[in-house]
Amino acid sequence: LEIPGFARSKQLRDSDPQLDEAFGTLPNSFSESNGASIGGSSIWEKGFIGISYSGIDSLYGTVAEEDVTIDLRQRRWDLRGAVREPAGGIREVNFKFGYTDYEHTEFEGKEVGTHFLTDGFNARIELKHEKIYEFEGAVGLEIQRADFEALGAEAFVPAVENQASSLFIFEEIAFNPFILQLGGRYDYQSSNTDAIGRDFNAFSVSTGAVYNPTEDYAIALSLGYSQRPPNYVELFADGAHAATNTIEIGDPSLGTEDSLALDLSFRKKTGRVTGSISGFYYRFNDFVSLQNSGLPADAEGLLTFNYEAVGADFYGGEIETTFHFLEPKSTLTNDDKTLDQQLDLILRADYVHAENRSSGEPIPRIPPFRATIGIDYQLEKFGANLEAQWSANQDRVAADELPTDGYVLVSLGFDYRLSVGEVNTTFFLKGTNLLDQDARQSTSFLKDVAPIAGRGLIAGFCSEF
Repeated sequence: LEIPGFARSKQLRDSDPQLDEAFGTLPNSFSESNGASIGGSSIWEKGFIGISYSGIDSLYGTVAEEDVTIDLRQRRWDLRGAVREPAGGIREVNFKFGYTDYEHTEFEGKEVGTHFLTDGFNARIELKHEKIYEFEGAVGLEIQRADFEALGAEAFVPAVENQASSLFIFEEIAFNPFILQLGGRYDYQSSNTDAIGRDFNAFSVSTGAVYNPTEDYAIALSLGYSQRPPNYVELFADGAHAATNTIEIGDPSLGTEDSLALDLSFRKKTGRVTGSISGFYYRFNDFVSLQNSGLPADAEGLLTFNYEAVGADFYGGEIETTFHFLEPKSTLTNDDKTLDQQLDLILRADYVHAENRSSGEPIPRIPPFRATIGIDYQLEKFGANLEAQWSANQDRVAADELPTDGYVLVSLGFDYRLSVGEVNTTFFLKGTNLLDQDARQSTSFLKDVAPIAGRGLIAGFCSEF
């Protein structure tokens, strides 16, 4: 990846000066991958069933460490299907099954480091029923299993067998102009190593109401309570993690992560101006995240981070507005021909505030305030898009976390759609980070050693037949 300046951020260079600073190219950022998939479906009047096989091989460098590379291999089978009206009272049954065989090897220079293996499956069935009194909805079952193993002296997670089963239900009832929604979910999860095993039972419920004062407007309010079991990395990690360039320490005693969520939104769906505005508040008990331990770096310069559970509050909101200067089917006359065109101006902004409820300190790796302006234009088969996104400085950071400078990302894209017989093809050309900004994402562990790519150009086509 070519970058517009130094690989390390100004804040990191000021706090830890080095004589040899990478500039212009991000060290060890090469990647090479290839993949393919094939599938087919049988379709009939009241349903379908299909199966596919896919694979990907990839070799890439980890920007966290200049001498570590990853050789990755994944193979996957997927089965999906649906049957409509299979029996009285049942509107539709959907099902899917996926099996994944995944492995990757970390190389330190030419030496084999750690070999990671994961294989498992995910199965889900969902039944949508006809109206029962005034209720419409669905019930379902989901089952997952994944066996993880890491082989090598530097494996940071032990071998783990993971199983999860879930039952869920969603119901909706209309009281015009109101729609009431109810949902519930039960999860059972087990994570077992040779030395320790943990079982979890988690419950989640939610309710919401949508009010449509007119066809053009909608107001939605939802309230939910959920529990999330910790994953095996949060429980059992114990060692250096090459992807984040940190030492990660899990906590086998972690309980479920409980949260109360409140969301309120207002939407305008038609007219010259459409859009939405929404706000949220999430109150977490035992919010699990990686926290800097405060210990000094080890001999290789790695800091230690612990998975910890803290009380946390998240609140914020987002707004999106679209001005339809030329609505769909607006016409342009050229040489006695009538051409359809559309022109939209799109404005977006979002903000999130997250803090430890006990100490008032910021939760680490939170995105800053962001605002975007975009222009979309369509003329028959031709399209153009110009977008600029401004991200503010992120100065609300956790202890030992460096601030992140703001940036502006500008992109410009063009596309052209061509239909020949039953084949529909879209050609596209897109320029990214046109201002060649030194842009770093505050949500990344690697933001101070790896900015996003500099100015770039993407060209391609997609055909469907």
